[in-house]
Amino acid sequence: MRTLARPILAVLFVCLLGTTATASDAQEAAALRAARAWLAVVDAGHYDGSWNASAVYFQNAIGKARWRQTLNGVRQPLGQVLKRELRAKTYATELPGAPDGEYVVIQFNTTFENKRVAVETVTPMLEDDGSWQVAGYFIK
Repeated sequence: MRTLARPILAVLFVCLLGTTATASDAQEAAALRAARAWLAVVDAGHYDGSWNASAVYFQNAIGKARWRQTLNGVRQPLGQVLKRELRAKTYATELPGAPDGEYVVIQFNTTFENKRVAVETVTPMLEDDGSWQVAGYFIK
């Protein structure tokens, strides 16, 4: 489990302990759609594409080559997603180690081919152009 969590946690994970506020249902729905679309790119093994589709904050935190290397070592061994269900979503405007902004921390209960029980945390943030882009990803 250490191998799985350490590289992504150290660079990208935006934790749940931020200041929470309220978001509109439309905002949370848009963030959830962005997270699911981004995960589909990761699930397809298009790791460079997932980096390209990520928030600027994410791209500044980890280079594309390092991201690809991390997912090849962490995500790829898990195999195909067999099931992914929404577990929780929390809107926040402040998260430790991240700039103030608008975030939705989304957790999924996920079953992979080679890992029966996992929790994926995907954190989209609202970009300046009004779009939601993923700024953090963590698998536990």
